[in-house]
Amino acid sequence: MTVQITARQFHAAEGVEDWRSLYHVVSARFPTESLDEGIALVDAIGRLADEAEQQFLTIDLRGAGVMVSLSRRDIGLARRISAAAKALDIPADPTAVQVINVTLDARVSADVLPFWRALLGYHQIGDDYLFDPSRRGPGFGLQQMEATRPHRNRIHLDVAVPHDQAEARIAAALAAGGHVVSDAHAPMWWVLADAEGNEVCVATWIGRE
Repeated sequence: MTVQITARQFHAAEGVEDWRSLYHVVSARFPTESLDEGIALVDAIGRLADEAEQQFLTIDLRGAGVMVSLSRRDIGLARRISAAAKALDIPADPTAVQVINVTLDARVSADVLPFWRALLGYHQIGDDYLFDPSRRGPGFGLQQMEATRPHRNRIHLDVAVPHDQAEARIAAALAAGGHVVSDAHAPMWWVLADAEGNEVCVATWIGRE
């Protein structure tokens, strides 16, 4: 059984500069000038990833670019994908990757998770997390709430961003009218809110090892 390396170990390796850790995955985005260019990259990735590696590989092809995610931090495969993009003269944009989750505060997770699983048509991981099997929608998680908080929203977004982009993303949000609710857990996550108090967590991999 292959042991999953940590995000820190992954980023310490050479040849993975195109990639960023986001929660449990590492992702890279390769902007393209056309759909044909993206198809050429996807075709190249398909040739270089063997059957065992493909089960950990997710590719999102759009006209404006290709997003590649690895659910196992595979340094060798990441290097080969970057090399394939470079051979096609397709640069990476490490600032453009992110993972978005919707998080619901719940008193008793077991009472509400079946409802959301049925409603969204999602699959379940563990006792408190749902994911879109088509990998199109955001993840959906439950957060334990010890007591009802009548004056706070029960649903918020979690936005995982590259560790080297978090401060810039937060600065942009503050400049757009937001404020910091808490930085007690930074740089693992910051809690921000908009002008009306709607909250969002900005998260990185740092501190999750």
